[in-house]
Amino acid sequence: MDAAALLLLVDIVDAGGLSQAARKRRMSRANVSYHLSQLEKTVGVQLVRRTTRRIEPTEAGLKLYRHGRAIRDELLAAQESVASLTEGLHGYVRLALPTGFGQVVMSRWLIEFKRMYPSITLELLFDNRVDNLLRDEVDVAVRVMSDPPPGLVARELAPMRHIACASAEFALRHGMPATLEALHEVPIITSTVVGRELRLAAYQGQERRELALQPTLASENFQFLHEAIVAGLGVGLVPDYLVADDVAAGRVVTTLDEWRLSLFGTRLYLLRMPDRYQTLATRTLIDFVLERAQRWAQSPVPA
Repeated sequence: MDAAALLLLVDIVDAGGLSQAARKRRMSRANVSYHLSQLEKTVGVQLVRRTTRRIEPTEAGLKLYRHGRAIRDELLAAQESVASLTEGLHGYVRLALPTGFGQVVMSRWLIEFKRMYPSITLELLFDNRVDNLLRDEVDVAVRVMSDPPPGLVARELAPMRHIACASAEFALRHGMPATLEALHEVPIITSTVVGRELRLAAYQGQERRELALQPTLASENFQFLHEAIVAGLGVGLVPDYLVADDVAAGRVVTTLDEWRLSLFGTRLYLLRMPDRYQTLATRTLIDFVLERAQRWAQSPVPA
């Protein structure tokens, strides 16, 4: 059996299709299909079947895939072991970050990480999608959600809390909404996701309320949202870390503090694919993020 064809089968199953595997391998789709066919002729059974959305392994294909994955992981570990003798800790990690928490909080962590491990190459994707771990070959993703998606390995990093806030000047001129319903009567500044209705969930004890909102100013750029709130353009519905310093200094005031507010989720998770080999660089980054997140969550005023 051709070991190279076995490793190609691993890439096909991981990618979920011939075209995706071909792009990863920088091969033509026809070439990938040919080598897969040759492997199936060698073993004498069908190894993958096509569904409406993706390719899935047959029972025989799954057995070969597991053997191939073990071989691939051993090869990668051997390469790392030899390289570390001469080059020290190095490698490449592709990390996806939420736009807000990634820009405002994690940027400082990752700069510190690069200073500690200059030979590790980081590629950072600032976006809010959850489905890109496989499609974009992301090694690790940090996401805000209430429950992690099935099929992924998830580690909870910290709770997430939104607050209703406005500049002290805005509050003095217009007052602050004292009830959830009053949010409909003020200009709302918040983040949003294209194609999704913005719904605010509010919790108080066992009670849960939900409101549909029409923000007058929405952006995925959290630095802009911060500036708009401080400038007095409306009531912000934003994560508490975004305005923590301003609240402490009295520049921004909060309201509806008796409610626990959530727009996109109540917890921050670190996500990864269950079957993807973790390089030493990836494991080092995961441990670093877990430690920094724990420290951040335990600080009196996370920032």
